[in-house]
Amino acid sequence: MPLLSYPAALALHARRDPGRVAVVCAGESLTREALDRRSSRLARAYAERGVGEGDRVVIALGNSIAFCEAAFATWKLGAVPTPISAALPERERTALLELADPALVVGVAPEASAGRPGLPPGFEPGPALSDAPLPDRTSPHCQAIASGGSTGRPKLIVDANPARCDPHEAQYGRPPEAAVLVPGPLHHTGPFMVMRMTFLGGGQVILMPRFDASLALELIERHRVAWVNFVPTMMQRIWRLPAAEREARDLSSLHVVMASGAPCPAWLKRAWIEWLGAERIWEAYGGTERIGGTAISGSEWLLHPGSVGRPTGGRKLRIQAEDGRELGPGEVGEVYFMPPGGPGSTYRYVGAEARSAADGWETLGDLGYVDEAGFLYLVDRRTDMIVTGGANVYPAEVEAALDAHPRVRSSAVIGLPDDDLGQRVHAIVEAVPPLDEAELRRHLAEHLARSKVPRSFEFVDEPLRDDAGKVRRSALREARLGRLAG
Repeated sequence: MPLLSYPAALALHARRDPGRVAVVCAGESLTREALDRRSSRLARAYAERGVGEGDRVVIALGNSIAFCEAAFATWKLGAVPTPISAALPERERTALLELADPALVVGVAPEASAGRPGLPPGFEPGPALSDAPLPDRTSPHCQAIASGGSTGRPKLIVDANPARCDPHEAQYGRPPEAAVLVPGPLHHTGPFMVMRMTFLGGGQVILMPRFDASLALELIERHRVAWVNFVPTMMQRIWRLPAAEREARDLSSLHVVMASGAPCPAWLKRAWIEWLGAERIWEAYGGTERIGGTAISGSEWLLHPGSVGRPTGGRKLRIQAEDGRELGPGEVGEVYFMPPGGPGSTYRYVGAEARSAADGWETLGDLGYVDEAGFLYLVDRRTDMIVTGGANVYPAEVEAALDAHPRVRSSAVIGLPDDDLGQRVHAIVEAVPPLDEAELRRHLAEHLARSKVPRSFEFVDEPLRDDAGKVRRSALREARLGRLAG
């Protein structure tokens, strides 16, 4: 079957089974036909405000049915959705809006939309607008994802793919017309991709407004969910539930649990494999840029523990030293990728420049190594590495050891200035009391070399990772440097 535009794929599924529920969120639901019609009416409201083919539409809505409608309304005009967090501080949001220069901002009142047309949350188009099908259009870019806010230098990652798809393709082991749980925030690449591909493949989206470990298991059981993408933070929160609560849920409908967004700690991956079986636990690694990606099944992982897999879809990878040399198995360096279509075939930046080698290979800034069989192992981000006393310490490794303690909910490890060592390893920990530094040091001594154990600890009450599993180490470090300076 030839590729269809995203609007045409949605309309196809709506014609075939108009009454089938397409999306469930917070106790509300919408059928395929209703999603198709409501997004057509909304598209006409957007067009009245000047949105045209190729324009960007910023969507600043939380996880909701309204978000799904806004995305399809955008695609129906041939425009490009640019999702951003609804909770961004005004300064950060303004910087992104000035960079994206959208034709419309959805979810932000006009007086707060940086001089662009804006529609506040809860906007409903007038009933006089038709909900009939619109002329078929294909957005030149399926998405433009905002990134880089944690560094203070926002950028857009504009996907090179037009908004076309095969409506019968089962992606990443997702059964046809399956129920798929989307627990992460839709302004992040992974959840946004899973949401749209589920709709376009005729599946049912079970959307969580905000992640909750207990509710996630309840929704999997209630809706017979077959496929879910969790970040490791979510997997850890589920694993920390009482065993009786976890084991009481019927999760037999699950075909695939896909871990992505950050490397999954080995102890956590092994726990899930022992709980649900290796054949159901997968992990994927890649970036919004789509320059490269890897995947690994649970069965492969047991043979290559700690790996994030081998390249998929014709992509190539190599490990490169700072001087440009290609490194061999077991040697840590920067991970470089080449997509099958060659340099520049998958994305372009707005507001940033790619980090590429002279021959066009690109990197996402991650450090890692490959084994003799070509399986990739990540150690950390290049920019997050701590050099202390001449030794390299990778925060992700220390965080994985901290998070293995049963009372640790989340952690972040940063480097702070030290007159003797250059940098000292500092751990910020969110934990369930009682837990003190001495106990953590005893625990870490069983998991890490002495040189990697933090020199200082700080206990906090708030989560250190968001629902997408992201930790803003640079912001945490800047705040502590400010205290030291003060």
